[in-house]
Amino acid sequence: MTTDTIIVAPIGGQRTVRRPVSDGRALPARAPSADVPERVFRIRSADSYVCRQHANSLLKDRYAWRGYHAVSLPSDQTTNRITLSATENDDTIGTITVALDSAEGLSAEDAFPAEMEALRRQNRRVCEFTKLAIDPMSGSKRVLAALFHVAYIVAHRLRGYDALVMEVNPRHVRYYERMLGARIIGEERLNRFVNAPAVLLTIDFAYIREQIEAFGGRNDLDADERSLYPYAFSPREETGIIARLMTAQTPASPSIN
Repeated sequence: MTTDTIIVAPIGGQRTVRRPVSDGRALPARAPSADVPERVFRIRSADSYVCRQHANSLLKDRYAWRGYHAVSLPSDQTTNRITLSATENDDTIGTITVALDSAEGLSAEDAFPAEMEALRRQNRRVCEFTKLAIDPMSGSKRVLAALFHVAYIVAHRLRGYDALVMEVNPRHVRYYERMLGARIIGEERLNRFVNAPAVLLTIDFAYIREQIEAFGGRNDLDADERSLYPYAFSPREETGIIARLMTAQTPASPSIN
């Protein structure tokens, strides 16, 4: 395990390849499982220049595909802006940035200043999950759950924040309500950074913790639970992640009590 690797996990599938057929169409084909090793991916702290460049490239590609204005990661990892990436072999297949509330503020304040101020008046420590991008060819549900879980660990288990906010396109609101238990606290506005409509969502970390304790690592419950939480890491795996982050002394961990 390399120094920036937080955890290695199975994706739980094989990449789909295409094989030609006689009528000119292409049908999906999968290599026999005996011949293809299990796919795994790594969640990393994007500390290095190369790792951040790869995450930045995925971010720009996915935002451009959706017609959003380009956004970029900060050049360096900081105490209050922690970027995580998911990699399979040498490919970056996912990224998310945890922005912890501080004197520099959060980007959600631009479109939702009143809503953000209301959260702060409740004496809640709020962070923002932002700059999310997933390669659609990856096992996206598993990768997304893993990125969110490690982001939650950084923000809540290590840094003691109470809740997250995230700006999402209105088309994706139902997905996050159903899959993560998010709720709307800010109706549709224009996100000027990406020049696209956005809705402000929030999730209490106490709720996420309950769901992970109940369902984490139980992807056999996927059909019944219908959320991302069975694809999260198990409580035992979470304990290992916390230990590795604390030992590594990454920007995620300098102010652990």
